[in-house]
Amino acid sequence: MPITDGQRAFWQQVNESGGIGGFDIDIDTYTRDTKYQAAEHAAQYQQIAGNIAGIAQSLGTVNTESVLPDMIQRSLVTVPASWWSGYAFDDYDNGIVMETGYSYCTEALVGLDWFAIEHGEPATVQAVGYPGDYGGDSAEGVRRWAEVNGATALDAIGTGPNQVVGNQDAVVAAVLSGGADVVVLAVGPAETAEIVGKLAAGGFQGRFLGSLPTWNPALLGSAAAPALIGLYNHLSPYENWDGSSAAIENLKASLGGGLPDNGGYIIGWALNYPLKAALEAAAASGDLTPQGIAAVVDGLTVDFEGMLQPHTYGGDPQANANQSVNVGSPDPDVELGMRTIESFFTGSSFDQTDYSSACVASG
Repeated sequence: MPITDGQRAFWQQVNESGGIGGFDIDIDTYTRDTKYQAAEHAAQYQQIAGNIAGIAQSLGTVNTESVLPDMIQRSLVTVPASWWSGYAFDDYDNGIVMETGYSYCTEALVGLDWFAIEHGEPATVQAVGYPGDYGGDSAEGVRRWAEVNGATALDAIGTGPNQVVGNQDAVVAAVLSGGADVVVLAVGPAETAEIVGKLAAGGFQGRFLGSLPTWNPALLGSAAAPALIGLYNHLSPYENWDGSSAAIENLKASLGGGLPDNGGYIIGWALNYPLKAALEAAAASGDLTPQGIAAVVDGLTVDFEGMLQPHTYGGDPQANANQSVNVGSPDPDVELGMRTIESFFTGSSFDQTDYSSACVASG
C-alpha cells in the first residue's frame, strides 16, 4: 500500500539520521492490516495497544472511531488517514488525534473559492459523495460555500463504490437533471472516472472539482481520460509529485529515482511529521511514554518541510485550521499524471463560516 510504503521510507530516513532521543522508531512490528473493517480494526488494535507508544496511521474515520475511547484512555497519540472535520476539535478526541491537512469540509469551501476566481462565480453548485464523514463533510462545505457566496446549492447526491451500487448511472442522471455549474466529487477514483466520463459524453456543460481521494494516475489510461483532462481539477492539502519542497526532495530520494504507484506515497510521507514532532518534544522533556507524548501535543507547531503549511495543534480550530489547497490538472506528460496549477491557494469563504464543531457527524 503506497501510504504505508511512504511511512516506512520516512521512518527509515529518520532512523538512519540517528532516530529520536537515541532510539530507532519501529513502525513494522505492530503494523496490522485491518481490511478497512471497523470490527477487525478494533480487534487488531486490542492485540497491540498495550505495546505501542502511538499510532502512526489509523485508516478510516469509522475504524478510528471504533477504538477512540480506548485510545483516549491509554493516551495513545494517533495520526488518522482520514480528513473528517471532527478531528480538529479537542473536546471530541481529547487532543490525541493529530490530523494533517484540511478537512473535506474546508477543502470544498476553499476549492470553490479557487473555482470562482479561475472560472467565474458559479450560480449553482452540487456535491456528489459517499455517505458519512467523507461525502457528508464535503457536501456541507459545498452548502456553506453557496450560503456565503449567494449561490444555489442543489441537493447533494449520495452514492457508493461500484462494488456496492454497481454503477454511477443514477448519479449521472441526477447531475444532468440539475445542470450545476460545478460538481464537487467526494468518491473514489473509479467512480470519478465513470461520473465525469459519462456526463461529458451526455453533454453536461459544467466542471468538476475532485476531493483528495478521487484521483489515481491510472485514470489517464481509462476511456474517461479526455474528459478528466478537460473538465476535472484535483484538490489536495499536500504538494503533488511536481512540488519543490524539501519534503518532496527527501521523499524522492527515498525512492532512488523510481516512482510510486500513486500519490498515496506522498500522503504517507506527510502523515509522519506530526508524530515525529511529538516524539521529539517528548524526548526533549524526558518522557517517551504514551502519556508523555500526549502531554506535548497541545500547542505543538509542526513543520512539514513545505509539503503542506505548518500547523499548530490545539487552540482555536477556526484560527488554526489549514486552509491551503493545491489544485492539480490531469496531465499525461507529468509524472504521476497530475500537474500543479495552483500551490497553496487560500480563499475567503472559510473565515465567514462557523467552524466551532464538526461539519457533519462521523459514520
